[in-house]
Amino acid sequence: MTQLLHIQASPNPVSHSREVAEALIARYRMLNPTGDLRLADVWQLDLPEFGAEMIAAKFAVLRSQQATEGQRRHWARAVEHATAFNAADHYVINLPMWNLGLPYKLKHYMDVVTLPGENWSWSRDAGYRPLLGGKRAVLIYSSASAYGADGFSTQGHQDTQKAAMRTWLGFLGIEVLREIVVAPTSSDPSALTTLKQAAREEAESAAHALLSR
Repeated sequence: MTQLLHIQASPNPVSHSREVAEALIARYRMLNPTGDLRLADVWQLDLPEFGAEMIAAKFAVLRSQQATEGQRRHWARAVEHATAFNAADHYVINLPMWNLGLPYKLKHYMDVVTLPGENWSWSRDAGYRPLLGGKRAVLIYSSASAYGADGFSTQGHQDTQKAAMRTWLGFLGIEVLREIVVAPTSSDPSALTTLKQAAREEAESAAHALLSR
């Protein structure tokens, strides 16, 4: 049985990216009624802070030092989230652009679940190695402005959103199967309706692609 994890990164209940993601998931459910669908809403998850205490716990545990009980407990919380993330076969991630990049809660989630020994490894001989090969993701973006293939808007602003997501997933070995863009959301209502309809159709097609490979 395949598992799909929907990583929901918009706090807005009427989010454009969320609406398109839900269209994909509805089609995925129809095509794969026995599939296991999970939700990770980064705005609702109880994520541990990845501050000094977590860093100390990380190195104490990974370097087999004398980790305290509190450090082990703190690290176990991060591992729990990483385990849930790793369990999926397919990922659907919807995210709005914030200040040309990622919503901070999504970055927090990424930092918590990206753990050595859980989904990547390192050695002096081999360097960094991804551990999640064979998994696939569909990314659904929204932004007020449109960005060209060069990553810049007509006003010269650089989009760091997409590069960050591609780099992160590639580091873990997850293939980015499709990228769906709802932009510019600052369009007039009629144009925005047309943009969203096209994105929903692309999302439904992506559901077929996830299950056909």
